Amino acid sequence: MSTGDNVTLTRLLSLSLERCLAKLSKISAGTWQLTGVSSSRGTLGTAVGQFAFNGGEAAAIYVEMRAAAPFLSFMLFHPEDMDCISKCFMGYSFPRGSSISQAEEVMLQELGNIILNALNNSVMNALRRSFLPSVPGYAAGGSQAIVEGLGAVSDLNKNYRTVSASLAMRSGELSSSCNLFLLLPEEFAAELEGLVR
Repeated sequence: MSTGDNVTLTRLLSLSLERCLAKLSKISAGTWQLTGVSSSRGTLGTAVGQFAFNGGEAAAIYVEMRAAAPFLSFMLFHPEDMDCISKCFMGYSFPRGSSISQAEEVMLQELGNIILNALNNSVMNALRRSFLPSVPGYAAGGSQAIVEGLGAVSDLNKNYRTVSASLAMRSGELSSSCNLFLLLPEEFAAELEGLVR
């Protein structure tokens, strides 16, 4: 839950996501909606643990914003939702296999690039600082595999302010959801809260 000062941070990022999803709904084949936002504190592992793996696997798309104090954003998807996600984004589904195909991976990277960079840009603009974004990365597997994959670009022991968002998408009778996470160093989160007040 967002309490106290966290409300100002989630409000700022909610507005950015709502604008991005409204544009995405106009240019893509499906409708996209922000269904929830919350803020918490914890490690990368704590953030990944918020996703409902349900004993299965997930696919992650991530972007690292490089600077003296870098931050990370990533999205988590359920592999079984690939039909719906590709229909919502591209208007058609890829042939399904036992795992996420290379074409589906590229599609997720393109989608993540749009949504994550909209979120990252709102942080940069508010802070009036420049960061160097990485090319969207991809990781897949269970909870531990995702943490290890994202750990290549993030300090596993560092405590972050985490903003979590749930997104819903629909195309015809198909619907699904995914989760987005923004991990900010505490000093950036505090600075953003001061700017919003």
